[in-house]
Amino acid sequence: MISITGHDQFTAWQNKVMPPVEEVRPGVWSIPVPFPGNPMRYTLAYLLLGDGEAALVDPGWESAEGWEALKAGFAAAGATASDITGVVATHYHPDHLGMAARLRAGGSSWMALGERERLPADWSADMGTFVAGDRTQFTAWGVPEALLGEVTFRAGQWEGLRSIAEPELRLADGAVLPVAGLAVRVLATPGHTPGHICLLDTTNSLLLTGDHVLPRITPHVSLEAHGHDNPVGDYLRSLDVLADGNAMEVLPAHEYRFRGLAARVAELRRHTLGRSGEVAAVLVAGNARTVWDVAKELTWSRGFDSLRHFTLRLALAETASHLVYLRGQGATVDIDIPRGASRVP
Repeated sequence: MISITGHDQFTAWQNKVMPPVEEVRPGVWSIPVPFPGNPMRYTLAYLLLGDGEAALVDPGWESAEGWEALKAGFAAAGATASDITGVVATHYHPDHLGMAARLRAGGSSWMALGERERLPADWSADMGTFVAGDRTQFTAWGVPEALLGEVTFRAGQWEGLRSIAEPELRLADGAVLPVAGLAVRVLATPGHTPGHICLLDTTNSLLLTGDHVLPRITPHVSLEAHGHDNPVGDYLRSLDVLADGNAMEVLPAHEYRFRGLAARVAELRRHTLGRSGEVAAVLVAGNARTVWDVAKELTWSRGFDSLRHFTLRLALAETASHLVYLRGQGATVDIDIPRGASRVP
């Protein structure tokens, strides 16, 4: 069982409202940034104040409302946007690094991502090739023709992903954030994305987990990012990376702060392996010929038929990731799982 430490955050989560800005430790501030139109509602950005320098972790989804929320959080901490010298995103998803562009535009902030994080611009050489390859992939995965338009990327969506700028810094496992007055170490935790990272602040006994470990929600681990060959295997190994962090207070990017990391990691491991077991049972039944055939036999919170558009895409990619994992574990998986067009070596 976990022990909730972000009580105001927990209450806000239950009431479906924004939580307050909070000083978690001296010089460590939690700032909620709205995530419009998404049931997650907000991303928790973390302001880390050093000696004349400051880092902002996971600045959130790009929006005017989000920018105002960030500025209000800075003000509560006695800072301004110009005080931010570095922006660190635990991974490339837009609800984590979207606001980085505004902070970098001022010219005083660098941005950093994990060493292994591949940006969508690396996935394919051009928009047309990627979109065509994406459609070919989902056709091979067994998606009915009538639904291909829902699950494949369209040109506008792809251009939005490709617009993410390359960071100035790449952070290797074990690296220390280059911010004066901070002693925050990088932990490589691939799984949710190929180069996801967590941040360990031993001075304050804090672990910033991004989306790797959340208190209630299971992170999405799927065969989505190109160049990510076995996401489930990576995720399980990355859970082991946190095995010694049970004394830490966990600062996730969504929901609320908590303690009891070991129990939560064990729960996530059981859930992930249980999902693979469910996929394996479908394979043993012998009726599945495609990723689609497997996915429609799995347990989904609102039923498979309720999945549409992006949620259907993610469900199929999750199913594919478990098939790849099982094959790597030696299981017989007589299902083709091709990937779309990619220039990633």
